[in-house]
Amino acid sequence: MGIAALPYVDEHATVIAAGADDVWRALGETLDRSFSRPGAARYARLVGAPDRTASGPRPLAEGSTLPGFRVVTAVPGRELVLEGSHRFSCYALIFRLEQAGPGRSRLRAETRAAFPGLTGGLYRRLVIGTGGHMRGMRRLLATIRRRSEQ
Repeated sequence: MGIAALPYVDEHATVIAAGADDVWRALGETLDRSFSRPGAARYARLVGAPDRTASGPRPLAEGSTLPGFRVVTAVPGRELVLEGSHRFSCYALIFRLEQAGPGRSRLRAETRAAFPGLTGGLYRRLVIGTGGHMRGMRRLLATIRRRSEQ
């Protein structure tokens, strides 16, 4: 299923007191650090994700992987698109950077996902319905903002 065909789930955004280059660097570092923890690889294996390790070029570029994700688009300072799948879902995480004024950037993180079948519906309730995804995305954006502004 192509990314455009995936149903919209949500979008979170933050304004960062830093230029796009600093935010881009912090985005890649934060994703690498967040997904390099042993729990990320174990979870990717548990749910049957094909990408279970971090690999490929760094900073993140097309073809790079993180547990559960593959980079399909990387336009430095503008857009990073990750997609993935496992037994319960097909999904994409799209980061977009735009100027928000002199020395300021807006980082948006859009989630798209399909949760097919009964088990997919149960998984959606577990991940989206409990607010876990929302809290995780807000925490991720806050970490990127802090790293960018240092």
